Amino acid sequence: MKHHFQMLAAYNGWANGRLYDAAADLTDAEFAQDVGAFFRSMMGTLNHVLVADRIWMKRFTAHGEAPRSLDAIIHPNLDPLRIAREAEDERIFGWIDGLGEAAFAGRFSYITVTDMRTVSQRLAPALAHFFNHQTHHRGQAHTILSLLGREPPSLDMIYFQRTEEGRQFA
Repeated sequence: MKHHFQMLAAYNGWANGRLYDAAADLTDAEFAQDVGAFFRSMMGTLNHVLVADRIWMKRFTAHGEAPRSLDAIIHPNLDPLRIAREAEDERIFGWIDGLGEAAFAGRFSYITVTDMRTVSQRLAPALAHFFNHQTHHRGQAHTILSLLGREPPSLDMIYFQRTEEGRQFA
C-alpha cells in the first residue's frame, strides 16, 4: 500500500508542476479573473488546493499551518503560491515516504473545519480522499485554463507513469 501512496504523492507533485507551468502564462488579471468556477478563479482554485492540503497535513502530522477557511487566499500571486505549493508537495512526499506499511491501516482523529466535530478514521481511506481532492480541483484549474484561451497540459496519471520520474510506479 505504501508504494501506491508514494506513487500518488509523486504524481501529485508532477501534475501540480505541469499545471503551474501552464498557469505561468496567465496575466495577473487572468489569474484573478472570476470565470464562474467553484473557487471563482485560477487564483482561488490553486489557493484552495494548497489550503486543503495544509489542513489535511496538519491533521495527519499534527504539524504545520492549517487555514481556518477553505477559501483562504494564502498568496494572491502565482510565484509565491508556486513556491509554497512546491514546498507542500515535497512535505507530502517526504511524509508518505517516512511512513511504515502498518501506518496505512492505522487510525487518526481530527477536528473538522466546517462544523468543528471530532472524526476518527483509518489513514488509507483518508489519503485516498486527500489525493482525489487534489485531482478534482486540478481538473477545475484545467478547465479554467481552457476558458481563458490557454492550452491546458495533459495531467493523466498514465502519462506520468510513462515519464522517467513515474516509471518506477508503473
